[in-house]
Amino acid sequence: MAQDVLNALTLGSLYLLFALGMSLAWGTIGILNFAHGSIFVFAAFSAHLLVQEVSLPLPAVLAVGVLVGAVLSLLVQVLAFEPIQRRATDHRKAEMQILVGGIGIAIIPLAVAQYATRSVPFGYSASSFRVSTWDWGFARVSNVQLVTLVAAFGLAGVIGWWLRAARPGLALRAIGVDAEVASMMGVDRRRLALLTMAVAGGLAGLAGVLLTYYLGSIAPETGDAFLLKAFAAIILGGVGSIAGVVLGAMVLAGIETLVLVTTSGTWAPAIAFGVIFVMLLVRPNGLLGRQEVRRT
Repeated sequence: MAQDVLNALTLGSLYLLFALGMSLAWGTIGILNFAHGSIFVFAAFSAHLLVQEVSLPLPAVLAVGVLVGAVLSLLVQVLAFEPIQRRATDHRKAEMQILVGGIGIAIIPLAVAQYATRSVPFGYSASSFRVSTWDWGFARVSNVQLVTLVAAFGLAGVIGWWLRAARPGLALRAIGVDAEVASMMGVDRRRLALLTMAVAGGLAGLAGVLLTYYLGSIAPETGDAFLLKAFAAIILGGVGSIAGVVLGAMVLAGIETLVLVTTSGTWAPAIAFGVIFVMLLVRPNGLLGRQEVRRT
């Protein structure tokens, strides 16, 4: 039982790291980035390519994943999303064009990774870091699980505090409420948007590297599955709520783990999303969503 809880927390932490950046961008600057899954995979793949040439320790591999994810996310913002926002006649059309554009952009890094790997899973076997486990009596825990748990909850806490206490975070929340008024008050929307997208991409890269270490290897298509799970976690917890995405990721991982250990596991995704669908019929704004929708 304790082992299942630990595994659920680890899976939830990986969902959280992936969904946190996606939720941050969607809930503040209004960008639902469907290229997030490809950034996640390509950052992990880039770290794999480097590790094949130079045997790197875990911190260095994580740094590569974060850096590549942040750069890719910035490029997507500058080369695609910003031009769409400038040319769109209204905010609603811009959101739809960004959504469709993100789906199209996602194909490019995914195709590169698929071509380079021939769709064969890749990992970090050449890394100098080795996964080790310890038996704590009630459960077995690995060093990768500990790093994942600390990173997920620690970063969620820091981002939540930053949004509510730091001046740039408050300015970013103001953009989420009313971008036009925030600009009139002197908020530099473009600078904060670039910062937000860089953080979102870095979190995706971090999640990609940790997932690869945790599972041993991942396939280029893994990002698509994680994108769907992250979207579900955000909706479940409530759009724009950092605490909501934490809760949503943990609930989703808990349901999947429960179904996996009590059944054959085939129905885990269907039952998990079925529970979410039923819950949203009862509470459409999500577990921690507000009645009045605000991007905060």
